[in-house]
Amino acid sequence: MAVVKLEGGTKAIASPAEVREYLDAIGIEYEQWSHDQPLPEDASQDEVLGAYSGPIEKLKERGGYTTADVIVMNPRTPGLDEMLAKFNKEHWHDEDEIRFTISGHGIFHIHPREGPVVTVEVSGGDLIRIPRMTRHWFNLCEDRQIKAIRLFQNKSGWTPYYTGSGVDGNFQPVCMGPTYFTPH
Repeated sequence: MAVVKLEGGTKAIASPAEVREYLDAIGIEYEQWSHDQPLPEDASQDEVLGAYSGPIEKLKERGGYTTADVIVMNPRTPGLDEMLAKFNKEHWHDEDEIRFTISGHGIFHIHPREGPVVTVEVSGGDLIRIPRMTRHWFNLCEDRQIKAIRLFQNKSGWTPYYTGSGVDGNFQPVCMGPTYFTPH
């Protein structure tokens, strides 16, 4: 279940309906998918994509996505720090960034054109769509583990364009979950 952190992380929204409503108001799509698929931890990319083929095909039709893959990051991932360095600075893309988190968790920081940066902690079952041209960045939580399905409209178009704003330096990659925060 996603948690939206507000006011510098001192308040949070954790109810799925409230998360969806808040993110929708800033142009971010959020859904929860059933993630109780009986998949082994070491399931192949084809097995994972097959287990979620129905919802993936609907997303492809709705958003013009042409391909999907599975990304797995954990402390044993070769080159993990270099990989994360591509994601953890404020940037935007020429196409949507869409992620369905199967397991683990991470943090998307969304920087809307109007208003402050919003922190969205995602975990298993959360689908988030960040529209093209939206400034954002991503961090893993302290355990540095996530498995997610990514969809692409044009894989060659998914290039990060860094803003160089430095705003990302004001945020720590700390995940605490909904119980840590004062309800909003």
